[in-house]
Amino acid sequence: MVTPEYNEWWSKRVNDNIPKMREEDIWLIELYLQVVPSEIEIIKLKMDYKKLCRSIRTVGLGKTSEQWRQEIYEEMTKADQWEKKFQDAR
Repeated sequence: MVTPEYNEWWSKRVNDNIPKMREEDIWLIELYLQVVPSEIEIIKLKMDYKKLCRSIRTVGLGKTSEQWRQEIYEEMTKADQWEKKFQDAR
């Protein structure tokens, strides 16, 4: 049989022996307990990122890939014309 005094002494003794954690230790434990994303989640995030980049290129620049091809073709034609004029001037 345990007396109330002994019980009080025992609980106090146990709690006094538990060291207090430092802030950096708590941070390390939180870092250790972080959830690691699964491989499927990583693949999904990569796909979403690629879609986002593609839409930014399309929407942000306001031109479709076909419009860009047309513009490049026109610029190359102009460059060829200038090259021809330069050669003729020589």
